[in-house]
Amino acid sequence: MKDDLAEVERIAGALLRSLSAGKRRAIMRKVARELAIGQRRRITAQQQPDGSAFEPRKTKEPPVSGRGTACFLYPAHGGGQPRRVIMKSFTWGTGRSMTGFDIEAGGIRTFEFDKVVKWLPVPEEYRNRGAGKLRRRGGLRRRAMFRRLASSKFLKTQTDDQGFWVGFTGKVSQIASVHQQGLRDRPSLRAKAVPYPRRELLGVTPVDRERMLDALYSLIDTG
Repeated sequence: MKDDLAEVERIAGALLRSLSAGKRRAIMRKVARELAIGQRRRITAQQQPDGSAFEPRKTKEPPVSGRGTACFLYPAHGGGQPRRVIMKSFTWGTGRSMTGFDIEAGGIRTFEFDKVVKWLPVPEEYRNRGAGKLRRRGGLRRRAMFRRLASSKFLKTQTDDQGFWVGFTGKVSQIASVHQQGLRDRPSLRAKAVPYPRRELLGVTPVDRERMLDALYSLIDTG
């Protein structure tokens, strides 16, 4: 993002040299705030800096009928054709695992959510009367990507009298980098690493440049 700010830095440098350190710091704080607002708006709109849309998430399998009972195909031990699993009274474990009574195996078994080959309708004889939907955890949060990352809790600004930055820090910065650069990462602890599409969370648009320059000029004029 530094290259995108070259024009703003050039103009700002010429305008700020004659100001005091305190005044420069106040101006940098305002410009950083304007840039952060622009980043949040663009991320919320699910757009790249060039205006194109973020690549959407992969389509998920629809929820499976049956409350407290699930039916799916799962890889067999030692290879071969996947076997059908009818699991009753299951619970979610750590990571993305399900534990419940495997009817055909006759005992308690644990299955990894990401290894399910295909979800199947629950056979009529195993359905509960008040059958609802088996919903994946976090389903509501999937409606818009990066909503939490775009919040002020994670998207930070920092300024001094020499400049400013807008971005992520700590563990969140590692997550953001995977999407920013389109790297490979594990969707869960037990899952294999997969490539993620490039979705630029940080990037300056022409509108961002105009907003920052407007803020710069207005503060200098009132100073």
